[in-house]
Amino acid sequence: MARIKQRWLPALLVPLVLIAGILVGSIQAGAAPSLPPKTAQDLMAMIANSTVRSLSGTVSQEANLGLPDLSGTSGGPGAGSPLEFLTGTHTARVYLDAPGKARLQILDQLAERDVVVNATDAWYYNSTDNSVVHTALPPRPGTGSTPSEIPRPQAATPEALATRFLAAIDSTTQVTVGQSATVAGRSAYSLTLTPRSDGTLVESVSLSVDAETGLPLGVTVRAKGQAEPAYSIAYTDLNLATPDASLFTFTPPPGASVTEKAFPAKPALPVPAVPAPEKTVPAPGTTPANPSSHARPAVTGKVWDAIATLPAGSAPPGLTSNPQLTQLLQPVSGGRALTTSLASVLILDDGRVLAGMVPLDRLESAAAAG
Repeated sequence: MARIKQRWLPALLVPLVLIAGILVGSIQAGAAPSLPPKTAQDLMAMIANSTVRSLSGTVSQEANLGLPDLSGTSGGPGAGSPLEFLTGTHTARVYLDAPGKARLQILDQLAERDVVVNATDAWYYNSTDNSVVHTALPPRPGTGSTPSEIPRPQAATPEALATRFLAAIDSTTQVTVGQSATVAGRSAYSLTLTPRSDGTLVESVSLSVDAETGLPLGVTVRAKGQAEPAYSIAYTDLNLATPDASLFTFTPPPGASVTEKAFPAKPALPVPAVPAPEKTVPAPGTTPANPSSHARPAVTGKVWDAIATLPAGSAPPGLTSNPQLTQLLQPVSGGRALTTSLASVLILDDGRVLAGMVPLDRLESAAAAG
């Protein structure tokens, strides 16, 4: 597999603060199936050549990042907070149909939240307060039908997370084949990525690869010094048939309050985009405070121990103003910090923000050197 944009694996860094809605879950594994032997290169090719574009299934989350319970956080009326998905267990139904159709049903206790995206509209529904947020999507230039700047919605799938890890593979990563397993009732190979770095918090990443289609069925991320997986995502059931078209339409229920929101010029993506492999790259899903300055984070290091530094004034506003996030920050010399088992974020008093899948002391050293 080609080395695609390897510099921005830290796109998984601000994994913990900015990744909104990736639902994670432990792999439901049965007895190891007997499968024909494959090399690591074979498995990566299977994933790259997978033709699965339509599916329906259930994913469940169990995140153990060393954070306190965030299930009570809220993003305001009609919205939950992305922070809630960084702890505990969550379950969701996912429906995908190419091109550009997706439905995500987050199954809360005694409630449900739905995100529906099709060629012309994006809807968010919260049954708790019967609220709806609607955004009309602009057409892609030249087609008149498919939304522009909107990638295939797959934030809640193992494929989305697996793609970002695989895109960063280079000489800093050892790639091996693990023991096969049964995931969501399907036989799967196991591909393990192990960092060749002492400076990262990540111990390993394991991908479960469907033996028939090459579709990633699960991703498990382990942190150094932690017995249980720190972060993982997997299907617990999966159907590769095309979902019914009616699932991608939405009509506000009677009595619902509907809020119209304009499509942003530069939308915040559900999963950070992987930019070009330069040393400095655009901040994923963010707009600099001064657009004309084209503020870019400077990236030092490689892949697993990479550190991204956002200059003063270019950090996403929610990073410094979100009250739920503020509760998680600890005071440190020269600023505040968020530490988890997989990543650290350092917010300096001078406005700079450093982040990486590294211990906090490495961010502090980088800040002092910069």
